[in-house]
Amino acid sequence: MAVADTTQRELSYRKRLVEIANGINSAAGIPEILVDLKDSMVDLVDAERVTIFALDTKNQELFSLFKAGKADQEVKEIRVSKTFASIAGFTAMSRKTANIKDAYDPKELARCDANLRFDARWDKSTGFRTKQVLSIPILCDKYLLGVLQLINKKGGGAFSTPDEDAAKELAKILGIAFYNQHRAARTNKPSKFGGLVDKGLVSEKDMEKVISSARVNQIDVAKVLEEELNIPRDEILKAMAQFYSCGFWKSDGSLMPEDLKGRVSAEFLKKNACAPLGRKGTTVRVAVEDPYDLTRLDSIKAMNLAPGYEFLVGLRDDILDYVRKSYGETGPAVEEAGLGRIILDLGSGEEDELEAAEEEPEIDETDSGVVRLCNQIIIDAYNRGASDIHIEPYGKHSPTIVRLRIDGECEKYIDVPAPHRKALVQRLKIMANLDIAEKRRPQDGKIRFRGPMGAIELRVATIPTSGGNEDVVMRILAASKPIPLEKMGFLERNITEFKAILAKPYGICLVVGPTGSGKTTTLHSALGYINKIERKIWTAEDPVEITQPGLRQVQVHPKIDFTFAAAMRSFLRADPDVIMVGEMRDHETAAIGIEASLTGHLVFSTLHTNSAPETIIRLLDMDIDPFNFADALLGIMAQRLVRTLCKCKETYTPTQEEFAQLMQAYGLDDWQKLGVCYSPSFKLARPKGCSKCGDSGYKGRMAIHELLVGSDEVKRLVQKHASVEDLRNQGTAEGMTTLLQDGIQKILQGHTDFKQVRAVCMK
Repeated sequence: MAVADTTQRELSYRKRLVEIANGINSAAGIPEILVDLKDSMVDLVDAERVTIFALDTKNQELFSLFKAGKADQEVKEIRVSKTFASIAGFTAMSRKTANIKDAYDPKELARCDANLRFDARWDKSTGFRTKQVLSIPILCDKYLLGVLQLINKKGGGAFSTPDEDAAKELAKILGIAFYNQHRAARTNKPSKFGGLVDKGLVSEKDMEKVISSARVNQIDVAKVLEEELNIPRDEILKAMAQFYSCGFWKSDGSLMPEDLKGRVSAEFLKKNACAPLGRKGTTVRVAVEDPYDLTRLDSIKAMNLAPGYEFLVGLRDDILDYVRKSYGETGPAVEEAGLGRIILDLGSGEEDELEAAEEEPEIDETDSGVVRLCNQIIIDAYNRGASDIHIEPYGKHSPTIVRLRIDGECEKYIDVPAPHRKALVQRLKIMANLDIAEKRRPQDGKIRFRGPMGAIELRVATIPTSGGNEDVVMRILAASKPIPLEKMGFLERNITEFKAILAKPYGICLVVGPTGSGKTTTLHSALGYINKIERKIWTAEDPVEITQPGLRQVQVHPKIDFTFAAAMRSFLRADPDVIMVGEMRDHETAAIGIEASLTGHLVFSTLHTNSAPETIIRLLDMDIDPFNFADALLGIMAQRLVRTLCKCKETYTPTQEEFAQLMQAYGLDDWQKLGVCYSPSFKLARPKGCSKCGDSGYKGRMAIHELLVGSDEVKRLVQKHASVEDLRNQGTAEGMTTLLQDGIQKILQGHTDFKQVRAVCMK
């Protein structure tokens, strides 16, 4: 009898589930499901109420609709962000089921996550008292499309395992229905990447921005989606395959079969953005950028590779890369060829000069060749890891030289024909919003450039040079993340002392060195180490190069008198715990920084000096009060960047003369503490050269440091206006390694060589 009752209940449950599923799948739209059909689900589950949240694909928010007002004539909306501020938001973020016994019990919420909170807006607006909550993510093929919540278990107690199973069945039905509704809504405006919106991977607003940006900057939409919005490549390809109703191809490192490669030229394949992948019986599988381009497909079929063809959609860059590798072409050679074609299209300009006699040639900054040339210079500089681009016109009959600074050293990049020198400079000035009519005074500005690598910013400076020319220097400010302190190359003593400084509640810490020595990177790594939710951190920078969540970062504008000093005065009224100011270049900024550090704030800044002890003398020369400065001083970090050896480096046994040179540079007394003696087993590393480092033997840079800690004795010397030598001696007596000593230790570790260390420091 009991078995028969159980079977009857199961049949009844399945019947009602099918009826609900039919109602959901035949609904006119998502609002009908949210408002009218959720009540039918209450009878299926053991709960007082059912709430359904759908994902708004336009704004990536959860929303639910409910009836209110007299006789439930009015439909109202409640919206929830995907955050820990609500149970539904938590479920959406984690995609995990949450079974809460008491929504108002903080301990019960913390059982799911320490940051979870209950959104009581519904209870306050309706007078309803929420107790138990069973929250289930609504998914379709692992993509989040909403959240289903059962509110208050009938008869009290927690929701059981059978309750969870029933809710998951409903969520599965809702997931399929929501996905179909999204697809149906987009039928009238199909998009190659619409599947990404349907799955909730990207909002409609973001998709519109991406498409618009890609169209303006003439770059691939797929590349922007992958690099800026972090959409997985597989998902992009699936969306494209869904749009084109075909399969997709993803590069796996394989090369084109020889029998197919011999039948078709690389130029044809690159021109048509297609690539034969292999044979499958009497059919050839071909990857194409656009399977709907019939003209292109006909051109491929005309090659008569096989009786039949199967076309798969692929990403343009993947297809071109596959073709290049299959035909033995290398990336840099193709880049140079592409740049050469741009120069060829521009021409030498000599014909224009002959026609114009003594007048300027008829080439201007709007010429398409000049535009492409400027874009390609920036793209190639970024891809090669350059920090600066130098445009150097030399005269009316001499070519303009473009040089790139890579790993701290300049190298020649390309020669641009002389007649194009002014058009090239004017184009860059237009991109930086500078006055192209003003050629007598230096100007500075910024370029916000979007290319295949994503969005980058360049700081631009123009300087008038002889012969009526203008040089342009552009620093690439690529957006980056802070580097963890442990990966900054600190020696053990330096990282221990630096972390001790960062743990102090107030005081001032300075990072010093010349332009381009990595000071800002070090400061942001320090801020990243102490960046906690309980600390308010303000930064004033020019420009803001590195961003990280939790920091309130401000860009100063000296032209409108919003200087570092003005920014710091504002920060002191904004309840700071930590202040970072880009540079202390004048008395006012330094005085405010020291005052702030004496009134309970931790202050960081940079200064352009050669060593840590010299920084103290420089600040005292700025008329900074030595007693206040001594009280505030926590430490001064001087640093340089040295070129590091490429992985192709080779080890060798140095001569005794080389060993003696290292000992003498380090200091004989301090060398004894290292415990390093000369022997046949003593090895150093030296450059060798390979294709990856351009046969230079060097690739990348690392920092060397000199950390002077603000000990009691150092503070007494500051108050006495002690000399640089006295300060350095006291620092080394307390364990400080000079820049040269730090560099030599990195030589012993095999990271660099003595030539590179000597190139950046003397002591």
